[in-house]
Amino acid sequence: MQITASMVKELRERTGSGMMECKKALQEAEGNIDTAIENMRKSGLAKADKKSGRVAAEGRVAIEISEDGKKTVIVEVNCETDFVSGGDDFMSFASSVAKTALANQPASVEALVALPIAGGEGTIEETRQAMVAKIGENIQVRRFELLETSNGAFGSYAHGTRMSVLVEMENGSDALIKDVAMHIAASNPMCVSEENVSPETLEKEKEILRAQALESGKPADIVEKMLDGRIRKYLADITLVGQPFVKDPDKTVGALLSDAGAKVIRFVRYEVGEGIEKKVENFADEVMAQVGAS
Repeated sequence: MQITASMVKELRERTGSGMMECKKALQEAEGNIDTAIENMRKSGLAKADKKSGRVAAEGRVAIEISEDGKKTVIVEVNCETDFVSGGDDFMSFASSVAKTALANQPASVEALVALPIAGGEGTIEETRQAMVAKIGENIQVRRFELLETSNGAFGSYAHGTRMSVLVEMENGSDALIKDVAMHIAASNPMCVSEENVSPETLEKEKEILRAQALESGKPADIVEKMLDGRIRKYLADITLVGQPFVKDPDKTVGALLSDAGAKVIRFVRYEVGEGIEKKVENFADEVMAQVGAS
């Protein structure tokens, strides 16, 4: 059967795939567009499975806040290169994933990707597989966090597309929430206040600081006093309220909030690729290895 340009055009519009891939699929399906689409979906799944082991440490962080401001979600979606992460298709996918999560409140990534994607056809997983087949990179929905408030308000700050912060605050203005979110993006506190530091984390730090102080050879009572001071500094360094405010280092974030009569309930800070072990390529070593093998 002759494959016409109009048939290829229709298949491209329905699948978003390349012209040559569409023509080949139509030839294999003997001109049946529905069969071609089914075969391409199967091929896409195979490609997605094949690429799933490749490191995807680039991507975007997307945030959605409900119209009433009481619910929000932050999502990280990964790909392999920053070129793909800046493309319209990938940006639209990340936004749709966030919208889907906010609307459905899933309990896990597995539950999220099984949901029908917002503003599209099929599930998030089916859309992901189609994008892998079309773009040629491993794409993954890595993580998300849903937050809900009764008395507070949510605000966010995005540092480009690679880092975003969500803040829940009571009695704070939009400007103050954004300023605090910006501070969190820059200073990366571990938690809001020392009450949120786990006993295990604190005890581990005390052991390290005590060992360092004992090396000075000072008496035990002096060491304990030194330890108290160092623990106070450690807590100030890792807690939001203890850190100097980035816009006014003479004032802590805690003092800033106190002056405004506001309180940070919690925050979430996502940075693309954090915790993912990236493969470091050394072009010279790779060339030498190939030369040695030849």
